[in-house]
Amino acid sequence: MSPALFRRTGAAALLLAAAALTACAPQDSPSAGAPPASGSAGGAADCAKGALTTRAAGTLTVGTDKPAYAPWFSDDTPGNGKGFESAVAYAVAERLGYPKEKVAWTVSPFDKAFAPGAKDFDFDINQVSINDDRRKAVDFSPGYYDVHQAVVALKGSKAASAKSLADLRGVKLGAQVGSTSLAAITGQIRPSVQPAVFDSNDLAKTALKNGQVDALVLDLPTAFYVTGAEVTDAQVIGQLQNAGGSPEQFGLVLDKGSPLTGCVSRAVDSLRADGTLARLEKQWLSDAVSAPVLG
Repeated sequence: MSPALFRRTGAAALLLAAAALTACAPQDSPSAGAPPASGSAGGAADCAKGALTTRAAGTLTVGTDKPAYAPWFSDDTPGNGKGFESAVAYAVAERLGYPKEKVAWTVSPFDKAFAPGAKDFDFDINQVSINDDRRKAVDFSPGYYDVHQAVVALKGSKAASAKSLADLRGVKLGAQVGSTSLAAITGQIRPSVQPAVFDSNDLAKTALKNGQVDALVLDLPTAFYVTGAEVTDAQVIGQLQNAGGSPEQFGLVLDKGSPLTGCVSRAVDSLRADGTLARLEKQWLSDAVSAPVLG
């Protein structure tokens, strides 16, 4: 995703305000069809807590983009433990034997995180969706969040009344470069108007405000945050069905063939199995976000 991204504080409180609605299901069990992790098997002997083969001895380096958007992070400060992905990163680190003071953060632009080449992180967490094409260049953990794509439009615009994908095919859509949101536009909506592609969602948001695009495609929690706190004269008009029937999932990104892949994957699986992921999702993303499906 997406990439998919919008910062600022107060995201959790904002999403909780819509508590009558229902989010994507908390992950208390592995999702059907989730891609298996690649890389080292990461057996118990290889996963000695706090003694993994990390980039810096004794320290776990975690990458994410800047700005680090709400509701995934808070105050553009990944290291504060606030926001869903910050909390997940620290939970994984703890399972690996690295307390908060042994975790370092580094900036890794979204579309560079899964590009070929050596990485400057041990793992990256940045709303990166798992797919086969990306797996050619990097390793992924099992998914830590099931996500749907959503469409955001200015109230009163021609896109705001859309009830189906067909209603969106004649409007100007936009999304972040390299994101699954952009892939959803080209692969599912298939508009007759060339979509706009932005280097960041800050630029996409500005384009929506200025009327340069009729609507944006974003992941669902970000869409609700944007319309509640960033572009308040916009609304979530609906969400897209998962292509192929399998859930889109965000996964932790690791260097291709990383010796940590197995250990990180075991940590994510354990966090799902004991309900930690579901608890963190409820805390930071809440049960709050839902929207009609655009068929």
